[in-house]
Amino acid sequence: MATTARLTLDPAFRIGPVEPRLFGSFVEHMGRCVYTGVFEPGHPLADADGLRTDVLELTRELGVTLVRYPGGNFVSNYRWEDGVGPAEERPARLDLAWRSLEGNGFGLNEFMAWAAKAGVEPMMALNLGTRGVAEALELVEYTNYPGGTRLSDLRRSHGVDKPHDVRLWCLGNELDGPWQMGHKTAAEYGRLAAETARALKRFDGGLSLVACGSSNSGMPTFGAWEAEVLEATYEMVDYISLHAYYDPSDGDADSFLASGADMEHMIRSITATADHVGAKLRSKKRIRLSFDEWNVWYQSRFSGESSLDWEERPRLIEDTYDVTDAVVVGSLLITLLRNTDRVGVACQAQLANVIAPIRTEPGGPAWRQSIFHPFALTARHARGQVLRVEPECEVIPTARYGEAPAIWATATHDEVTGELVLFVVNRDRNAPCALELTLPEGLRPVEHLELTDDDLSAVNSADVPDRVVPRPGDGPRLEGRRASLNLSPVSWNIVRFAPLSPQE
Repeated sequence: MATTARLTLDPAFRIGPVEPRLFGSFVEHMGRCVYTGVFEPGHPLADADGLRTDVLELTRELGVTLVRYPGGNFVSNYRWEDGVGPAEERPARLDLAWRSLEGNGFGLNEFMAWAAKAGVEPMMALNLGTRGVAEALELVEYTNYPGGTRLSDLRRSHGVDKPHDVRLWCLGNELDGPWQMGHKTAAEYGRLAAETARALKRFDGGLSLVACGSSNSGMPTFGAWEAEVLEATYEMVDYISLHAYYDPSDGDADSFLASGADMEHMIRSITATADHVGAKLRSKKRIRLSFDEWNVWYQSRFSGESSLDWEERPRLIEDTYDVTDAVVVGSLLITLLRNTDRVGVACQAQLANVIAPIRTEPGGPAWRQSIFHPFALTARHARGQVLRVEPECEVIPTARYGEAPAIWATATHDEVTGELVLFVVNRDRNAPCALELTLPEGLRPVEHLELTDDDLSAVNSADVPDRVVPRPGDGPRLEGRRASLNLSPVSWNIVRFAPLSPQE
């Protein structure tokens, strides 16, 4: 039997504008994300720079606005100088993070060329694990200074006349984690991050800086780490980072489908911590959040870095995503939009092959995984203001997160076009939902797309790349300001409304 739910969409009740940087991605030197992912000289579809044009096209279709590079764990042992200059002169190094051989054929300038072709903003991470303030300043000078200094002229000698002008910088990565090269206490990291931030702001006060938050909410220092780091860095940084991965491997499907509720709790916990520090310091500044690693990851299937053999371009955590995974990814995007007033940056990890929406084969095709579709449609249609949406619905008991609402939703309103878009997930595994909407006057339904399947384990592959795609849904049916539609069990939905034409 179907459940029922109700919600009201009113452009007067706003959370804040849609942040373009919410639709970020992540390219790390890990597995095959870079090599045979975005970069594969000799591939039939590679351009003159060795960049896979099929992956570039899919990246643009995905709607990615920003890409974080070069890590991730990789960055904490990385020497950026190894990846610039003539390719034949670059040294091979051991990447201690993923026990891989790094040939450095793809580096800073190749990434910037790729980002320009993909139409994305670069977000650079600094190595504050095995390096420090001086090396960070050198990288920023090489990257951003126009010319007339040793490092800016070195860049120009490498064929890049104009500065890359990167505006967004991460002050290291996950340095609370003992798996990180250069792992630090909160006090150690806070001091280093503060000194680095102070120097970078002296170089260019307009740079936006992200301090490392906890690696995940299960860390024993979660909350306390953010408080101590922000007390040291509050007036010099603009964001604190959050990372979260959701693992469906334990068979607890109800908790997995409720992952967005956990993500929202994490966002609100760190927001409260940041605001507490700001009040304690009597600061008028408000720190925003950078959720710069998030995704579904079958992490329990990964036996850890120490189990890996030294290898070049290994097939590493190339998870294949099914229908349920796509619904969860859609719910996580809803959560980010619901918190757009505080989350200013978000990066799905990663872009290609490694827990990614895009998969490739060396010398072969590229295709869209199931999780590609909710991201692409959300990035395409979320415009204008995010509206406050609070459904009245059934709740589902979960082992991990307690009671979670069966319906998870947000909406956006584009003041320029008048279009109103609802993004909604039915988490219920057992019943469809009859959803009743109250709308502003003067709208007509345009489209209802639903991502679901009778076989929730269905996946896309190189041979069958379109097995899982969004299809027309059942609705909406409009009567005045009321609309109704049916949501299938375990489904992600997008419903679009446009203003009536004068003739209507």
